[in-house]
Amino acid sequence: MALTLYYHPLSSFCWKALIALYECRAEFTPRLINLGDPQDAAAFKAIWPVRKFPVLQDGERFVPESSIIIEYLAQRYPGPSKLIPDDPDAALNVRLMDRVLDLHVHLPMQKFTVDVLRPAGAKDPMGVEHARETLRTSYALLNTQVAAWAVGESFTMADCAAFPALHYANIAEPIGAENTRLLAYVERLKARPSIARVFKEAEPYFHMLPVKPK
Repeated sequence: MALTLYYHPLSSFCWKALIALYECRAEFTPRLINLGDPQDAAAFKAIWPVRKFPVLQDGERFVPESSIIIEYLAQRYPGPSKLIPDDPDAALNVRLMDRVLDLHVHLPMQKFTVDVLRPAGAKDPMGVEHARETLRTSYALLNTQVAAWAVGESFTMADCAAFPALHYANIAEPIGAENTRLLAYVERLKARPSIARVFKEAEPYFHMLPVKPK
């Protein structure tokens, strides 16, 4: 059954799903959704009412949420990369790191984009500063945790989550030079073929980013 990914090329959570699809070598059709287009927005709302990217379609089934998409791919379309380990304890560690990256890097990173898009007089400087503090704390934590990959010596779902979150977060709140292990890990991620492919495919859209590198 052919897969379809409903996505936006600049969405960090869509990058996460795309990396997993390329790691699994699953054949799929990318369906770019422009929420600024009323027809696109209405069609996507009919698929997933909360209108959050990404959503994977497999026949009549729609699978939302990037982590659940990766779990689904690992079950139904396993590839060379074991994104979810068979060992229950190892799998739990991967899921934990995936949650850490999503909740404590991905989400605070998005605070910067939301604040830039707010109209004058509606900015949230306190919220932005809290997001910066969260990112700095998360960088320090990750610097003590990462090994060859996010969890041990194998590329997993946690690594799919790591690059998009850290790439965009580093633009808003740069990873400090003191986090040497984390910075080296980010460089390894960049060199991963699946990640390099996702990044290259997104490059034509970078001019649309609301938050620019310092």
